[in-house]
Amino acid sequence: MKHYSTHAIDQLTKYALKDTAAFNWLINNGYRELVATFDAIRDDKKSFKYLMDNKHFVLAAFVNAIWDDSKAFQLLMKVKAFQWAACANTINGDEKAEEFLKKSGNEHYVLLAHAIQMMIHEDGDRNISPVGVMKNLFNFKKAFE
Repeated sequence: MKHYSTHAIDQLTKYALKDTAAFNWLINNGYRELVATFDAIRDDKKSFKYLMDNKHFVLAAFVNAIWDDSKAFQLLMKVKAFQWAACANTINGDEKAEEFLKKSGNEHYVLLAHAIQMMIHEDGDRNISPVGVMKNLFNFKKAFE
């Protein structure tokens, strides 16, 4: 399991908040899998496939744990990826998970969780707006994937 520095997680958080410089930093410093993780959370199947093909199983499990996949969460716990597991649970509203991250000195994962949570809410709002509904109706390419 690859360890990610606080700075790398901070850059991922900034990228989730639409910071282009953070995206560039992640790519230029060999963290393409973190970018793919963020994109996979947004249901980009190619990004999820990238994670699996390149054996970033912890990050793939994190993506699935966000979407309430209990087996993915169990895998994170089994491989002792406690920060990723707690981050996923924080995204899902578990206050105890957030408290664990804060007490264990992993506040950067809390900030990441909140940034991802915000992005998920924005994506959901965009999909239920009148314009979003029309785009989804006319997105034939996605319908046939």
